Amino acid sequence: MSIEENKTMDRRFYEEVWNGGNLAVVDEFVAANYVDHDPQPTGALEGVEGIKQSVTMYRTAFPDAHFTIEDQIAEGDLLVTRWRARGTHQGPLMGIPPTGKPAMVTGISITRWASGKVVEGWTNFDALGLLQQLGAVPSMG
Repeated sequence: MSIEENKTMDRRFYEEVWNGGNLAVVDEFVAANYVDHDPQPTGALEGVEGIKQSVTMYRTAFPDAHFTIEDQIAEGDLLVTRWRARGTHQGPLMGIPPTGKPAMVTGISITRWASGKVVEGWTNFDALGLLQQLGAVPSMG
């Protein structure tokens, strides 16, 4: 697939899965042998089920979650997406009871695409900032 097709698929994934909560379409976007290279609170994310577990965890905690893509840069089979996410903490998150507080985080995800599906991923987001906004970690000064 072309770089533009990968960008289109990635934007659809954010819209349909993260924003819409539609887990039924994850199989369309993610390869069965998908590997996430980042430490995850739910353990290693592998395959379609790993992605579904992660989406479920965050969308349970933030049912009104909305991701906005700020930038996308691609070269070859790699796609870098800079994003912003907002939501209200209405469900448990990694042992943190719901606070009702709004939160906003920014992050960058790098995905490798093959045959129209994501096969590898690396994500870095402001997890400390999220925990501070929820009151789970004190803010400095």
